[in-house]
Amino acid sequence: MKQIVNLKAQLAREFLIKDLGLAKKILGMRISRGGKNTVEFSMKDFKLSKVHEPKTEDGKVLMSKVTYASVVGNLMYVMICTRPDIAHAVGVVSRYMSNPAQEHWRVVKWIMRYLKGSSDLVLCYGRTNIRLHGYVDSYFVGNVDSRKSTTGYVFTSKSGAISWVSRLQKIVALSTTELNMLQ
Repeated sequence: MKQIVNLKAQLAREFLIKDLGLAKKILGMRISRGGKNTVEFSMKDFKLSKVHEPKTEDGKVLMSKVTYASVVGNLMYVMICTRPDIAHAVGVVSRYMSNPAQEHWRVVKWIMRYLKGSSDLVLCYGRTNIRLHGYVDSYFVGNVDSRKSTTGYVFTSKSGAISWVSRLQKIVALSTTELNMLQ
């Protein structure tokens, strides 16, 4: 706390600043303090493919009425800001924004129902344990279309997630051994 007070004093000497106290909101996300939340996440495995894309004109017209790209964009914002638990699922559905099918839309709706049912989950940060912990995993041949694997990671500090990602690898690995060597 002493370092924070010193930093604020140093900034005040250089800039005109106003201390508004503890942050309550940032980028539209509410910040709350206190309470303890221990959460375990379990996400469904998504096996979507370009095979599901609409082939007929009727299928394309039907899907043109759906705001797929807009909804997936909103899910990306939520995922990036506060919900590491949906990173993989959002990454999968975002691959089909140019030509979504009803099956892709069904999964997007499933993600939204999941978010609605878990809206009380929050990222919690403790007051101790400032150590940085990193967890990495990969999903061999995670993309049915390109045969590329998916890699994900999460870094935590103070018992809360601070950085996370789930993305396709740039090259195709031919085995799990090769996959581990590429990481």
